[in-house]
Amino acid sequence: MLWYDILIRLALATFVGGLIGYEREYTNRPAGFRTHILVCVGAAVATMVEISMTNETIKMIIANPALGAAIRTDTGRFGAQVITGIGFLGAGTILHEKGSIKGLTTAASVWVVACIGLGVGSGFYFLSVSSAVGVYIVLVVFKQIESKYIDKLRTVKLEIKFKDKVQFVKDIEDFFDSKKIKVKRIEFILETGLEEVQYKKCVYTVLIARYFKIEDIIQELCGLEEIITVSTI
Repeated sequence: MLWYDILIRLALATFVGGLIGYEREYTNRPAGFRTHILVCVGAAVATMVEISMTNETIKMIIANPALGAAIRTDTGRFGAQVITGIGFLGAGTILHEKGSIKGLTTAASVWVVACIGLGVGSGFYFLSVSSAVGVYIVLVVFKQIESKYIDKLRTVKLEIKFKDKVQFVKDIEDFFDSKKIKVKRIEFILETGLEEVQYKKCVYTVLIARYFKIEDIIQELCGLEEIITVSTI
């Protein structure tokens, strides 16, 4: 492999890794600009080493045909190890926090950058650049489409003051069912210093679709007979 071909592949690996890594760094993700560059360059280097070793093996066999029965080479071994081994880095970007999984997209971007790096190292320039541009579009443009048009749930805490508990619970359950709002948690706050303990305030933690306006939900809840006030906390 000629020296200028090596430099071209390393530069291209740096560019495509940096392109995808920049978007991850800009959105403050665990694996950012430098991480993606290193993964892509490392994959390209591994591929170029494998190609060089294969070429040297072929030259040895041509020079001495008797070695053909003793020497074997697998052109896909390095690439397979890169794709498999990159899993530990992807796992490190996945964070588990309060029941939610974060970092899957970054883990996927690290994996795809490694694959692109293999393509760069193999000399598939058009495929590598096209893939990098495609991945960048997915991360930037599709994220905006997803946020705007694909329904996702958001967690909202509602502090509610009410009158009668039994009727209130029935009414609010019917309301949430009609809106397909999922209740994650209910906290009733006890009032002390009275002859009889009464439930007058509670906090509902609910999952609401993004297309719902919180103001509209609160307004409709306030229309229920047993509810006095509703506010977000």
